[in-house]
Amino acid sequence: MIAAVLEQVGEKIEIKEIETPILGEGEVLIEIKASAINHRDIYISKGQYASIKTPCVLGSDASGEVIKVGNENLNSILGKSVIINPNINWGENENFQGENYQILGMPTNGTFAQYVKVNSDRIFEKPNHLNFQEAASLPLAGLTAFRAVFTKGQLKSNQKILINGVGGGVAQFAFLFAKAIGADVIVTSGSHDKLEQALKMGAKAGFNYKDQNFFKQIIAQFGGVDLVIDSAGGDGFSDLLKVLNPGGKIVTYGGTRGKISNLSPQILFWKQASILGTTMGSDQDFEAMLNFVNAHQLKPSIGKVFELSQINEAFDFIEAQEQFGKVVISL
Repeated sequence: MIAAVLEQVGEKIEIKEIETPILGEGEVLIEIKASAINHRDIYISKGQYASIKTPCVLGSDASGEVIKVGNENLNSILGKSVIINPNINWGENENFQGENYQILGMPTNGTFAQYVKVNSDRIFEKPNHLNFQEAASLPLAGLTAFRAVFTKGQLKSNQKILINGVGGGVAQFAFLFAKAIGADVIVTSGSHDKLEQALKMGAKAGFNYKDQNFFKQIIAQFGGVDLVIDSAGGDGFSDLLKVLNPGGKIVTYGGTRGKISNLSPQILFWKQASILGTTMGSDQDFEAMLNFVNAHQLKPSIGKVFELSQINEAFDFIEAQEQFGKVVISL
């Protein structure tokens, strides 16, 4: 089969022929129709991830069709259109992942290929209202956003949420989920165009985080917010605490701007505020997310579609922060 292989950290990904996976008991082979890129893939390729093993086929997200099964009792799912839950061995505690937890796409070969094998309990029927490209964009980013907004953030319909850095995949899904329950959604971005797109999608307001006083503008217009979703960290994180209403929460799932400085414990304790970390989500979160998407007939935005042969260009496109929505690989 043809696959995009990372041979060594720091090198370009190579498109090459590798062996088609051999199935074991309880496994299925999926012919991939579309896959989606996440920042995790880029971090691994640059050596900015723990316990990297190469060579490997990256990719955690995909949609496709089941074309082969490892045992006869799985014959009923042959030909089904499916998406993949990228969790491997979450563990038994809903609050955090276990020691043996992995994500599909390193060290286990992932979805930037013609075929991928997974355990049969990792596949779910593709939502009928989504095409293959839309469905491929859902698993990792949708799962991360769902856990951040609902499992950790406990967002309610009468509350206000600030999504810091709208445009990326997780932020986009957080936006869609919050809008679906009727919450007031406020966004930030360093791009005027992305703010305009978010406003067209129904954001109450958009603010440029490059403006040092953006948090004062939010407070002046809205009084404060009940939940902040952030993936940046860095020096600007302390301003997010100022935006919180009493009893509010900040849920963070990334650190693209590095370590947090100048965080005031006085604001934190006086507001009775909470700072919560999250990454990915449990299998229970995944099923709840998928049910939510189906119930509300949600459709993600696709930022741009590339062919598998253009995967290095797709990585560069994401690093340039040009996209609004998910970047998809079409097979």
